[in-house]
Amino acid sequence: MRFLDALLGRTRPVKPNLDALFAVPAAATTLQAALDLAPTGVGAVCFKTAEGQAAAQAKADALGLLAADQTANVAVSQDDYGYTWIASRHDSSDLAGLVTDLHAVNATLADAGYGPSLLCTIVGFVGDSRRLGLVYLFKRGTFYPFAPTGAHSRDNALELQARAQLTGELPIEADLSRWFPIWATPAL
Repeated sequence: MRFLDALLGRTRPVKPNLDALFAVPAAATTLQAALDLAPTGVGAVCFKTAEGQAAAQAKADALGLLAADQTANVAVSQDDYGYTWIASRHDSSDLAGLVTDLHAVNATLADAGYGPSLLCTIVGFVGDSRRLGLVYLFKRGTFYPFAPTGAHSRDNALELQARAQLTGELPIEADLSRWFPIWATPAL
């Protein structure tokens, strides 16, 4: 079947590497040194909510894991497109704890069979009046920077600077057309 897929130009989706999130604290050091961007302590997981008891149980399990972490403040919201956001807030100095929480949510949903419903995970950064989110795309297994400046505008120069600094530290999405704006994220 691989030969036929190659012949017809079909590609198989990349299996997400959820452990790639654990590289974010090291990347944060690079962002702080090179671009003066510090972690906000806020991150969020975005997924398409499935119907049924099993999906509700998987979501409840993920929230239960976060509730066990006494240092986190957790919020659940839904955006205009029907995606659910589970946001976690830690002290800005506890980026490792934040990443662990986000990984736990992702792993819980993926282990319950809802991996294909996972859209992205975002970790927020801020510096002066600039905001940046490191976005992990599950279906691609890559990161990209997203720097909103207003309701529907973004700082492309900052995004490209962040890409240049993070190349080699994180698997950066090479296809710029896949750097989608995520306006409604609670992580920024």
